[in-house]
Amino acid sequence: MKAAVCNKYGSPDVFELKDVKKPIPKDNELLVRVYATSVKYGDILGRNFKEITPRKFNMPFLFWFFAKIFFGFRKPKITILGSEFAGKIESVGKNVESFKLGDQVFGYMGQSMGAYAEYICISEKGILATKPANMTYEEATVVPYGAIMALNLLRKVKVHSGQKVLIIGASGGIGSAALQIAKYFGAEVTGVCSTPRLELIKFLGADKVIDYTKEDFTKNGETYDLIFDVLGKSSLSVCKGSLKENGHYLLASFKLKQLSLMLWTTIFSSKRVICALAREKTEDLIFVKELIEKGKVKSVIDRSYPLEQTAEAHRYVESGQKKGDVVITI
Repeated sequence: MKAAVCNKYGSPDVFELKDVKKPIPKDNELLVRVYATSVKYGDILGRNFKEITPRKFNMPFLFWFFAKIFFGFRKPKITILGSEFAGKIESVGKNVESFKLGDQVFGYMGQSMGAYAEYICISEKGILATKPANMTYEEATVVPYGAIMALNLLRKVKVHSGQKVLIIGASGGIGSAALQIAKYFGAEVTGVCSTPRLELIKFLGADKVIDYTKEDFTKNGETYDLIFDVLGKSSLSVCKGSLKENGHYLLASFKLKQLSLMLWTTIFSSKRVICALAREKTEDLIFVKELIEKGKVKSVIDRSYPLEQTAEAHRYVESGQKKGDVVITI
């Protein structure tokens, strides 16, 4: 089978289209013919992890150290990237009960990756569900990671109807999903992003949008029940005045300093810092699929590239120009 392989760390030019051995499913696994995968932040990291220092990594040192062991210090242990996928089941192991030959599916491979290839094997118990009937393979493949993370994190802070939520980084994978899911839970959502992406977050249903290049949300007099900073670009000291009493400042990316602030605010403040890790659960992906089929969650594709242009896809994502998701079709 064909796969985009990177046997060394580096720029997008490290990708090579190669013939590799087609995987054979175990008794509890499915063989999926991949029709689409995505280019996400994790793929960019995995391709060039040699250059990711603890300072550049957006989590504490210990997380970086274990990630370094997993991905490889000098050369990549994971040579086929791609964590999200959508495709069709081509064969099933003899013990598989939940899926059948020909099912259209989408899912998330996690750090093991491997979706930049024509075929993957995944456990029946993996992060996998039948594809939403109202989405193409390309539209479905960009959903799993961001939506699962957003759903998990918003549940941790119990977002509910009547709350005011501000999302910093609302145009990214997690941010755009959090915007839509918070709306589903009944919150009034304000999205913060740069000028080129304003129309995107309006399309996704934001009640209000703020262009951070032109307006400072901390100075507009508005207060929020939840400020969700996806990439940890702000700080509690800056955002504190924009939080209501008993409000939450939620971080999906954080360092030791933010963990210390979480402990401090738990004891001494009504305004809480929440540094949260999300667990991938199959039931969450199924819930997201149901939201999609109800029209509550949608995806926006900026560009699609064929597998042989994986390097170009990565190059475009790294340019910072994308407005929506970037897909690799296979």
